[in-house]
Amino acid sequence: MSELVAIARVAKPRGLKGELVADLLTDFPERFDRLVNVIGVFANGEHRELKIEDAWFQNDRIVLKFEDIDSIEAADELRNAEICVAESDAVKLESDEYYDWQLQGCEVITVVGTTIGKVREVMRTGGTENLVVENDGGDVLIPFAEAMCTEVDVEKKRIVVDPPDGLLEF
Repeated sequence: MSELVAIARVAKPRGLKGELVADLLTDFPERFDRLVNVIGVFANGEHRELKIEDAWFQNDRIVLKFEDIDSIEAADELRNAEICVAESDAVKLESDEYYDWQLQGCEVITVVGTTIGKVREVMRTGGTENLVVENDGGDVLIPFAEAMCTEVDVEKKRIVVDPPDGLLEF
């Protein structure tokens, strides 16, 4: 099975006919307008193929109605499941844009070849995103800016950085 990308997380059943309220995990909510087949992933690792019958937005959430989920009890079984699509079905980004999951696990090295560590997560603070890089000396925050990150190769899981003096001193 290909890698999966979460686009929503079921919060709770809605009504008596099997509808579900879900929190959006995608920056592209319009994708639900044409989306039919998805995969529900549960905390225990179980996967379940689901077919969207209907979807509409309510406030900042999406309401989903899946085929063969026709009662509140059946809907409740999907509570907390992540609604996913195959990585190959992810919305295509511009060449200089990346999903967080593409950056996670990338090895970070300096332009002179010094290994800094691996990206654990992308931290969003309202301005420039920061790469949280795991290092033997603790986490290192590296601004994910074009001037700093001179090369990003998500296929090879490698990011080359040109840090200013003092940024990497522990």
